[in-house]
Amino acid sequence: MTPQLHQRPPFRAEHLGSLLRPDQLLETKFAFEAGKIPESQLTASEDKEINAIVETQKKIGYAAMSDGEYRRHMFWGTFFPGLDGFEEVNNVDVDDFRPYAPDIAAFFGGRPQACTYINQFKYLASQVPANEVGNLKITLAAPNWYHLRYREGKAYPKSVYTNDEDYFGDIAKAYQAELQILYEAGCRNVQFDDPNLAYFCSDKFLTGFKQDPLNVYSADTMFEKYIKQYNDCFADLPADMHVGVHLCRGNFVGSRHFSEGGYDRIAIKLFQELNVHTYYLEYDTPRAGGFEPLKFLPTHKNVILGVVTSKFANLEDKEEMKKRVIDAAKFIAEGNNISLDAALNQVGVSPQCGFASHREGNAIDWDGMINKLQLVRDIANDIWPNQA
Repeated sequence: MTPQLHQRPPFRAEHLGSLLRPDQLLETKFAFEAGKIPESQLTASEDKEINAIVETQKKIGYAAMSDGEYRRHMFWGTFFPGLDGFEEVNNVDVDDFRPYAPDIAAFFGGRPQACTYINQFKYLASQVPANEVGNLKITLAAPNWYHLRYREGKAYPKSVYTNDEDYFGDIAKAYQAELQILYEAGCRNVQFDDPNLAYFCSDKFLTGFKQDPLNVYSADTMFEKYIKQYNDCFADLPADMHVGVHLCRGNFVGSRHFSEGGYDRIAIKLFQELNVHTYYLEYDTPRAGGFEPLKFLPTHKNVILGVVTSKFANLEDKEEMKKRVIDAAKFIAEGNNISLDAALNQVGVSPQCGFASHREGNAIDWDGMINKLQLVRDIANDIWPNQA
């Protein structure tokens, strides 16, 4: 990836993709899963609500609109189940999982056959003028999504892959194909959702990783391998396709989070070695740490600051949030010896995560979500007047 600041996308006001599902849509999904209605009725309901949420985003003033992830059960969608050679396995031995992986601990207590996101994108694209299609955002699962959860040697059959490098290599080829298919359909704006990378900020996770006798790599080495896996996914990325990565610490049903820890420990590798254009970072609570790691953000990369929480309806003070954005930009300026205005040119603002990473959503109601989206737009308008 050529070191060049890629913008529009991203935009000054962003959201992270998932939005609350209307009750009627959830009821229709439950009815379909119970075998009470045909798939055509479910699709019609999804289409109707996607049309409506696109109009809502337009009205508030978002350029990087999503479909709210309304066709998905969870934020990661269907990429991995859609890969040729991936098979769902039931009744898995719990000892196969890393018990210290934050989302696992919380509950203990190939190549693509076809692009699995393409129809979602095409329908979304049909709702906007042709000149706005390139702004639309599609969210993708992290390439390391399943690997991190499994203990060493359990993520894939040894009869298929002899080591991580071979497995990661095939995953990267699958993502290369996926990105190309999306690109040919007009997609120019992709966001990878990756809670896993933030787990490497967690002291509990790192302690568990170090104590696990099955691990053959250090946590630092595993993080480096995940960075390389991402970069291999982007090996053939078209020059005009924007890719970003979203890090958060968990966003499960009822606004539950899984991990804590600032970006300090991973900042240099994350910001300087991962070949993405933009970082969408959780920054709504102290569990994400301070802004100091942003000193390591290069001048050719963007950061979207998730200073507004999507977990609860209580509305942040706009002036306080504006100050936080300015404070963050000061660290970017300091780290690169540039002006504050130049640093602010690399920055945008967003909620810290989606509003419904799981379809049942966070502990926030519809009006609360709209108020949060409007607040983000208002913050951006004040800091960057007349910029999308």
